[in-house]
This record gives sequence, C-alpha cells and structure tokens, in this order.
Amino acid sequence: MADRELQVPAREVVLAARSLTVRAGSRCLVRELSFELAAGELLAVLGCNGSGKTLTLHTLAGLRDPDTGSVLLEGAALATLGRRSIALAIGVLTQDSEEGLAQRVLESVLIGRHPHLKLLEWERAADRELALGCLARVGLSGFAERSLPTLSGGERRRAAMAALLTQDPRIFLLDEPTNHLDPQHQLRMLELYRELTRAGRAVVASLHDPTLAARFADRVLLLFGDGRWREGPAAELLTAEQLTELYQTPIMQLTSGTRRVFVSV
Repeated sequence: MADRELQVPAREVVLAARSLTVRAGSRCLVRELSFELAAGELLAVLGCNGSGKTLTLHTLAGLRDPDTGSVLLEGAALATLGRRSIALAIGVLTQDSEEGLAQRVLESVLIGRHPHLKLLEWERAADRELALGCLARVGLSGFAERSLPTLSGGERRRAAMAALLTQDPRIFLLDEPTNHLDPQHQLRMLELYRELTRAGRAVVASLHDPTLAARFADRVLLLFGDGRWREGPAAELLTAEQLTELYQTPIMQLTSGTRRVFVSV
C-alpha cells in the first residue's frame, strides 16, 4: 500500500480584519490592519496606553465602524449582519463593567443569555443552571444571591466573565481581562480561556503584561500607536528587542526552563 501524505488540517478562520484603519480624532492609531483569527487560537494584543487596543477590539466587535477596511465574521462582512447574529457569535468583555442597578449576581450573569432568547422571553431553568455553572467556573460558587455592588473589583470582574461564558459565543474579545485580578486569578482566568480555545473557541485579549502573553498566547498583535502594527507567532514576536521598541523603555528577557519572563530595566 502506498504511503499516504500527511495532511495538515486547514485553519478554520472565524474572524478576519481586511485593511482595517482605526483613528481617534486626527490620529491614525492603526493603519490597514490585516490578520486572521482561527478557531482554537488565542491572540494577545499588546501596546502602550492610547495605542488603539480598545478601539481596535471595539471595531472587531462591530461596536464602532472602521475608518477604512472591513471585518469578516466567519466569511461574512460584519457590517451586513444584525446585532443579534453578531452577539450569538462574538462576546465582548469591556475594560470595566458599567455600574447598574443593585441587582443580584445571578441576574447580572443571566444577561449573557439575552441573545439566545426571543423578544419578551424569560430565562428558563436550563439558562439558570448554565449561569450557575459559569459562576462556578470563575470561582464564584455561592455568590448567586449576592448583591453585585457588594462584590470586590476582582469579584465583579469575574462575574462579568461568567456572564460572557453564559453568552456562550464562539469568539471572545477581551479588553484587559486581568484588570482588578490578583496573580492567582489572572492565571486562573487566562487558563480558562486557554481551555476554551482547546475546545475550538477563539480569543482575542488585550494585555499589559507580555509575560502573560508569552505564557498563554499563540499569536500576538503589537500596536505602536502611530499606525504601525506587527502580527505573528508569539514565539517570534515576543522578544526583548521588539518589546523595547513597543513600550519605548528597555525590556529584558529572563528564562526559567521553557518559561520566558519580561521585565523593564
């Protein structure tokens, strides 16, 4: 029998940017960005404050229009899709959750089910069970009946992540997901999203810590804030030289086994 050639499975692209330009007033933050995000990948977005990380994530989510270019969601132009269709596919974690009514934690998490419900339809028992399970996944078992304002900043952050898990999107766009979290929960939450990619989901996360990006990301997007950007494998782009240029301050790489740690010097 003739040997069969080994075939590498094709990447299943779920989100793509095509010549995307992002501006803030007269400033061009990102110029003609093009990249593809595949199922099973975690892309970390790094850059200084004001470099366009949040605006780029909002543009990818369809929360704002690109100045030029387009975003494709599973091959379809995002601009042609309705908000419900987008919400079923894309979940967005903003930098800080807005303070709303003094609702219970469970009620805040069940908001994630709204894209799955018909107009005026109430959550069902299965939705509640899903929400409770997602609270457990972020370490908030027993918090369902707590009033949201009584939670610490880190606990509210994890409750927002539980709502996103309850939404059950295929693509997660996370704006600084480690905000307000202590080191233990930073690692725990990023490992949770890493697990989701192993289950076929895709994640884009803006991060301030290149060490966390080196540990969890498959690919990175570096935003320089002046229109320039670089995108590629984390193992290739996360170097002391690249990060020194990105953050405009000397960065040194330390290694321990297979782990890489980046520190400013």
